[in-house]
Amino acid sequence: MATHEAGALHAAGHAPAWLLVPDDVNDLLQPLWPVTAYKDADGVLQVGGLPVTEIAAQVGTPAYVIDEADFRGRATIMLGEFQEAFAAPPLAGADVYYAAKALITLGIARWLVEDGLRVDVASGGELAILVRAGMPGERIALHGNNKADRDIETALQAGVGRIMIDSLPEINQVAGIAGRLGVKAKVMLRCSIGVEAHTHEYIATSHEDQKFGLSVADGAGLEAVRRVLARPELELLGVHSHIGSQIFDTNAFALAIHRLVALTATIAHEYGHACPELGLGGGFGVAYTTGHDPLTPRQTAQGMAAAVAKECQAVGIAAPRVSVEPGRAIAAPAGITLYTVGVTKEVSLGGGFQRLYIAVDGGMSDNIRTALYGADYSATLASRRSEAPPRLARIVGQHCESGDIVVKDEYMPADITAGDLVAVPVTGAYCRSMSSNYNAALRPPVVAVKDGAIRTLVRRETLEDLLATDLG
Repeated sequence: MATHEAGALHAAGHAPAWLLVPDDVNDLLQPLWPVTAYKDADGVLQVGGLPVTEIAAQVGTPAYVIDEADFRGRATIMLGEFQEAFAAPPLAGADVYYAAKALITLGIARWLVEDGLRVDVASGGELAILVRAGMPGERIALHGNNKADRDIETALQAGVGRIMIDSLPEINQVAGIAGRLGVKAKVMLRCSIGVEAHTHEYIATSHEDQKFGLSVADGAGLEAVRRVLARPELELLGVHSHIGSQIFDTNAFALAIHRLVALTATIAHEYGHACPELGLGGGFGVAYTTGHDPLTPRQTAQGMAAAVAKECQAVGIAAPRVSVEPGRAIAAPAGITLYTVGVTKEVSLGGGFQRLYIAVDGGMSDNIRTALYGADYSATLASRRSEAPPRLARIVGQHCESGDIVVKDEYMPADITAGDLVAVPVTGAYCRSMSSNYNAALRPPVVAVKDGAIRTLVRRETLEDLLATDLG
């Protein structure tokens, strides 16, 4: 893309290289949409056996729509592929922890209970949802770089299967609370192992200069091992690393496995402690646009299994049981967001180029990722078929920010107008989780669709909700 002194978003009118002019602007790019999604003869998007026009009529817009069959199918496929890949000796099995931060509600938590997944949580609120939904405590892992005493206490009372130790001071914190409660806390050490995942700097989480984890390079990792083993209130399960998000190949994981297995071997040889588990984190990439080419769950699982077997054999230790933490890879493709179009206008970019701006009734309060990470999304006209030619467009929100952009670049029908429905795919992860009341916006509902039925998981916020906590 051509450069511009005010930034890439203002570059002269060319679409990014991955965005091709469509032969038919009504077509769906099927890999980006939930498994049940298609357009009928009138161009109306169907998902979960329902036309989106009916969904919008029932719950309004904007709305997060989750294809239940897609979500649960991805969860069970991920679980099955990792169990199969790690089943045969010398490997010792694998557990899949869904990352609750991607998207969690009571209804979704109950799906996870029923489908046999484990869950990692990063806050007391996420933990409370899992406990209320009936998730057995031993299937929950507690993360966090600055855990409150009350959250650690609640986690131990719930019998969580592991607490991820993120810093040296946290060792005494967890041990003290466990001792007071008369329980032994199972812990893993979250380590920074110097692996630079090729992703946005805000979601690369295992290099040294960031807030997460115990640095192996400066000795904090092994010092943590010594301190944990010295505390009878703690049981060391193993070491863990999460190298980032939106990762599209297994090379970074292979390097992480190499370093984690080496650390596990050092713990065995120098401290006489055989760690039974190894945490490899998540971050498996998904396709938001045609510019993304993610691995399948099978490719990811088999690649990681081969690396674990190789590295454990090389250092002469028995392979630990492995855990992974996918969130986005399960939730994101299962979700779409519905919007209603308001204002549209043409903007001249100079040199004969124009861009169509399409304003919708949501924006950065329901999807901050474009503004925060420069994330790319796709979109489609969802409520009718159009015979108009494609026009390079930008879908924007209604907030008081020039960076309030939902979809930076997409070809949309030139005749799109007020009242049309627009659907944005791959919004099941992090959109609801990171939503806000900016400009006193009301958070959209989360609805599940399956077999022609709609079920509200989280209702739309009301003005009464917004004002309830404001004491004046």
